[in-house]
Amino acid sequence: VVPSQGSVGASGDLAPLSHLALVLVGEGKAYYEGQRYTGAEALKLAGLSPVVLKAKEGLALVNGTQAMGALGVVTLNEAERIGVVADMAASLTMEALQGIICAFDEDLLAVRPHPEIQAVGSRMRHFLKGSKRVTKQGELRMQDAYSLRCIPQVHAASWQSFQHAEKVVHVEVNATTDNPVVLERGDVLSGGHFHGQPIAFAMDFLKFGVCEWANISERRTERMVNPHLNNGLPPFLAVNPGIECGLMIAQYTAASIVSENKVLAHPSCVDSIPTSGNQEDHVSMGTTSARQVRQITHNAAKVIAIECICASQA
Repeated sequence: VVPSQGSVGASGDLAPLSHLALVLVGEGKAYYEGQRYTGAEALKLAGLSPVVLKAKEGLALVNGTQAMGALGVVTLNEAERIGVVADMAASLTMEALQGIICAFDEDLLAVRPHPEIQAVGSRMRHFLKGSKRVTKQGELRMQDAYSLRCIPQVHAASWQSFQHAEKVVHVEVNATTDNPVVLERGDVLSGGHFHGQPIAFAMDFLKFGVCEWANISERRTERMVNPHLNNGLPPFLAVNPGIECGLMIAQYTAASIVSENKVLAHPSCVDSIPTSGNQEDHVSMGTTSARQVRQITHNAAKVIAIECICASQA
């Protein structure tokens, strides 16, 4: 049982990691098969014995960045799936609105050689291959709105934030982040590896990327339900317009969620409150960043699901 609040992201994730370490030594609280027990009871039920800590092991368990790193790992796993589904949802919307596929032309995208743009464009072309609903430039209109035409560029920027965060988290979870550090040469040196600033920056940057997958998705949803923008589809995609409201409230829900995400996306890493009698006078708030980006990711999943629903109906 680990409280989600209480870490300032420097001196490691002391508060949450202490609750984790307590269970290992037979104290604290833990869940076993859905029921809450004391740490000792939970270990016994699981057929485990309390750990007897040796020199420095207690410090290593509580004085690192493991909490924010773990949150980063699970969030990246979720965000990666969200990013792929965002491309799939956008492809379905392209069909619903008879979008212009020329904007995803391989040679066109190659003149702005971000590899992430090429990757999104390739996926879009794959998803739309053989579609009889998408159009070419000049058939219905010369250009689509940005939420359709700029899918490769916007989604690619989100993938760039994802890849940066993934690189940082990979280093972090394979690193020593407690203090002091016992070096192989025998020295015991105090440093600052417990400071979560690298992962705090990465999690806040990931916030922006996941937010934008949701933001542009909501704009595509709005185009499908808006009778002034949806290329002749019924108002709010209602089967009986005027008698029923169709999917109007689905777009309300998406709008509410993306607005909430914008508040959560405020970077936590730029905040710092001194602790420990001002000895720890600069902290990262990285665990807050990691908690917030996970909530943003869960919110984005709902927004993109709404786009899928509306595009299927359209």
